Amino acid sequence: MTIKRNIDRALAVLAAGLALSLSVAPSALAQTAAPDAAAQAHPWLTVTQLRKTYTDRQSRFFTVGGLSIHYKDEGPRGAPVLLMVHGSESSLRTWDRIAQVLKGRYRVIRFDLPGYGLSDGATDEAAKTLSPTDVPIALLDRLGVKKVTFVGVSSGGTMGMYLAARRPDMVERLILSNTPSDPVDTSHLVMPKSFLDAQARARQTGFRDQDFWNEFLSYFAGDASRISTQTRKEYYDFYRRVPEKNLIALIARIGDGKQASIEMAKVDKPTFLIWGGADPLLPESAVTAITRYLSHAQISKVIMPDVGHYPPLEVPDRFAQLIAAYVEAGTPDPAK
Repeated sequence: MTIKRNIDRALAVLAAGLALSLSVAPSALAQTAAPDAAAQAHPWLTVTQLRKTYTDRQSRFFTVGGLSIHYKDEGPRGAPVLLMVHGSESSLRTWDRIAQVLKGRYRVIRFDLPGYGLSDGATDEAAKTLSPTDVPIALLDRLGVKKVTFVGVSSGGTMGMYLAARRPDMVERLILSNTPSDPVDTSHLVMPKSFLDAQARARQTGFRDQDFWNEFLSYFAGDASRISTQTRKEYYDFYRRVPEKNLIALIARIGDGKQASIEMAKVDKPTFLIWGGADPLLPESAVTAITRYLSHAQISKVIMPDVGHYPPLEVPDRFAQLIAAYVEAGTPDPAK
């Protein structure tokens, strides 16, 4: 039953971060299949294998709480710093195009959350002793960075709010995209049969195949044609990673909302909401909710009605333009 528990934990991230109600567990047949047959049917990849394929010249690693965390640090050392954090079921590759566009005039730092991308998964000890915001704090301390503009999408934005509440000295402003602020209700989601079939197959086999990820990415996009073939392949590769025992231990979560509302009320930094209005999970009404919780922040917002849950993936150039406009002109310069 170990595989079943691990996959249930892995899929629980969809409930914790995206709040998508999937519960995928292998069938009894899949659990008792011969090892060679199981390996062929479910071609898991280890983090070591993924690192061999996806580590590049910009890849760096640092250690926090005994975990090796993958990050990238690009752009001029003296430039304003953008710290970019991906959401659940994603990786730092969420920001590839945006980093390419902005790294000429900003220092762009991004990392894979523990258990995602090329970072180690949380051990039992790390799950007990670390909090999610310990990871970005340790990275910024290592790099000698004192202040950042935090950019986060989905649950990555949740981490930004918690970081701004915990270390207001470290966060100059927040840029949040399709970030939950309440425990997310999934009862309104209406999925196409093709996606429901992919989920049913995953529940039966305990494995999310390429078709599952194609359906997933298409469903959460405003325009599915914007999600490239390469991105779809990367999602499949990174999420056939051998299931992690403590996958969501170091993900910033809203949970039942009680402590989250307290933390959000502490945030007093200028905040820019860049929202995909075609997000089936967090529609435009979610902007009203997060604005209410960030009651002490100076809020600006842009709604993109044609974009879904992952604006940085779907319209990266537009997203980069909005980041630059806000950082350079949308918030007051404290030096002036």
